[in-house]
Amino acid sequence: MKTILISTDFSPVAAHAAVYGYNLAKQTKANILLAHAITVPAEVPQSGMIVWPMYESEEMSNDSKAELQKLKKHLEENDYSDTFKPAVSYRAEAGKVTDVIAHLADEEISMIITGSHSSDGLSTFLLGNHCSNLIDTATKPLLIVPAKAAVRKIKKIAFATDFNQVGKDTKSIYKLIEFAKLMGADILLTHIYTDDHHSPALQLLIDQLMTELSNKANYPQIYYRALKDSKVEKGLTWLCENDQIDILAMNHGPYNFIDDILKLSHTKKMAAHIAIPLLVYQAT
Repeated sequence: MKTILISTDFSPVAAHAAVYGYNLAKQTKANILLAHAITVPAEVPQSGMIVWPMYESEEMSNDSKAELQKLKKHLEENDYSDTFKPAVSYRAEAGKVTDVIAHLADEEISMIITGSHSSDGLSTFLLGNHCSNLIDTATKPLLIVPAKAAVRKIKKIAFATDFNQVGKDTKSIYKLIEFAKLMGADILLTHIYTDDHHSPALQLLIDQLMTELSNKANYPQIYYRALKDSKVEKGLTWLCENDQIDILAMNHGPYNFIDDILKLSHTKKMAAHIAIPLLVYQAT
């Protein structure tokens, strides 16, 4: 990996995500860019016509940079290992979080990390906080880190697929393989089915995908597991809690993960409540 961009608003959840991201950067030998979006009243919806004095804008910028410097120092001074130490830089820019992240996420950025910020409830999370907006707009893989996520070595990553968009899922799986290789982590392809059994057509898709990955991926640590449950979301939650999964990966795009969910993103619903990080790929 090249550089991991860690978005922070200096909250406790964001601080934990930064620690998690620093540990991940050590495992993948990546550098870190700490990023903070400075929101001024004139950019807040319904704020009205506000003239923001230049000196106050500069003061906010200086305060943000001071907080970023503190966070950088905290990450570096609490690294007592003799292994790879990421180079940590930081940027503070005025604007909406999504706009600032989009501006900073150039070709050197390989992943974006943010805290989950789901404490206000699922409906608020789904309707418009920064994390929800990043899920929709991030142009790089987005890792959402909940407050309860343990900071540890990544050993197993589960990729959830319903096999309705095999081509798009396969593109993301190959990206996930390159990420997993950096840590020697296992990849568990998982499918939650609600019927009594797999259809022959579905089993054929599974066999074809596993054969392709075996022939082309050059990575033997890929496995498959199907689980039966009444709801896909429930099944994935059980898997995360009972199968020693360190990260759950999913595609997010202009199609529904579950056919009967037409308005609410299943990716966002999972991000709002699971206790492990969620890695989101854009389905393209």
